[in-house]
Amino acid sequence: MTETKLASNLLQQQAYVNGEWIDAEDGRRFEIRNPVDGQVLAKVADCGVAETRRAIEAAEAALPDWQAQTAKARADILRRWFDLVMQHQDALAALLTAEQGKVLSEAKGEIAYGAHYLEWFAEEAKRIDGDILAAPSQDQRVLVLKRPVGVVAAITPWNFPNAMLARKVAAALAVGCTFVAKPAKETPLSALALAALGEEAGLPAGVFNVVCGSDSSVIGGELTANPIVRKLTFTGSTATGKKLMQQCADTVKRTSMELGGNAPFIVFDDADLDAAVAGAMAAKFRNAGQTCVCANRLLVHADVYDAFVDKLSQETEKFQLGNGADEAVTMGPLIRPSAVDSVQAIVSEALEAGAVATVGGQGSELGDCFYQPTVLRDCAPSMRCFKEEIFGPVAPVFKFETEAEAIQLANDTEFGLAAYFYSRDYARIWRVSEALDYGMVGINEAAISNPMAPFGGVKESGHGREGSKYGVDDYIETKYLCMGGL
Repeated sequence: MTETKLASNLLQQQAYVNGEWIDAEDGRRFEIRNPVDGQVLAKVADCGVAETRRAIEAAEAALPDWQAQTAKARADILRRWFDLVMQHQDALAALLTAEQGKVLSEAKGEIAYGAHYLEWFAEEAKRIDGDILAAPSQDQRVLVLKRPVGVVAAITPWNFPNAMLARKVAAALAVGCTFVAKPAKETPLSALALAALGEEAGLPAGVFNVVCGSDSSVIGGELTANPIVRKLTFTGSTATGKKLMQQCADTVKRTSMELGGNAPFIVFDDADLDAAVAGAMAAKFRNAGQTCVCANRLLVHADVYDAFVDKLSQETEKFQLGNGADEAVTMGPLIRPSAVDSVQAIVSEALEAGAVATVGGQGSELGDCFYQPTVLRDCAPSMRCFKEEIFGPVAPVFKFETEAEAIQLANDTEFGLAAYFYSRDYARIWRVSEALDYGMVGINEAAISNPMAPFGGVKESGHGREGSKYGVDDYIETKYLCMGGL
């Protein structure tokens, strides 16, 4: 897809700061390429410290008026933003597929998923209540107010370039914060399109700003060092999240971190195997395996192991690799050639150690960013595919004998984002759900994320929650007033 084919009011190639579309001060731009064929989609303003600082200062200037707005006024703008996103769902999905690679049906799903966070938090904006607490004496009153934390900075990933931004900005703006977003350098176009629709929805200048750049460390350094920013929200790798937390420590910023995962997918011997296979297909291969909640380790009871592997392999063979813009295609490329190299290294190590590829196991002749959907059987916990987040379309299957062994294997990781299991034994469902050390658990269900539920992990998968009634907590300060002399 060429630049001209994408041209529309949604294809923005400048940064969005203080309600204006601006170039980098030095005029530099960087290229955004389609991972399918490497074609240039756009040349975006290459921002640095100066532009980021302008955005932060604009957000600070806009903060008093925005937080002074009534909750309903903020809610009305968020609701209009939701309506506009849904009106432009097809165009936004085409843009997303072009820059990120996921198939068009998944891109449309992401647009709707992200939009519904705008809708949800538009409604939650009107439900942020304080309290009057019992006082220690008759002449006092104790009041608790909920106040916005202030200017929020967000660093968002390339795998869900629309939805990860939407669910952060919706919560922040709903409570009265202002916002500076730094999207991934691979996929800034979705964020800029969201800004264009936010402006149309009536967001005042400075409330929502987007700065893009080829050097993430430069922009990230300013966001973490600038004392005006009071909160940083990040979705990405655990290694990067740790660095950002260290950088935020000097100014004692609030942080919320949605980091890496290593999700177990457990299939017990009493499970509905067809349902478990369907769930594994969805949990493992969505976005070509490039999601933080992907099923990374499939743990299957010995009694149903062979039957499960056979069924999973048969379904995996049905994928059609190609350009995600083609409606016949069911799996697109990985984000960059180096991602393919990383996946291949993990697969090769497993094969050398005794695993068997029943499907796939190598790259594709379609291009440097394509990897064949793969199923590996006879995997062992000593392999990299057990210990590391694969972030590609590879399903390694491990065998277990007892419930206790399955729980031990599932929890044997520093990560704790999502876990899944299939069973029809209700006593087991309670035991295993409580024993799994994860922030989210899908029970006979692979699609666990929605605006009504709190999304987030434990251990080295991060802290904080996005979505649900809990999703505003990370953007709020609790302020206590003691009134005496009554």
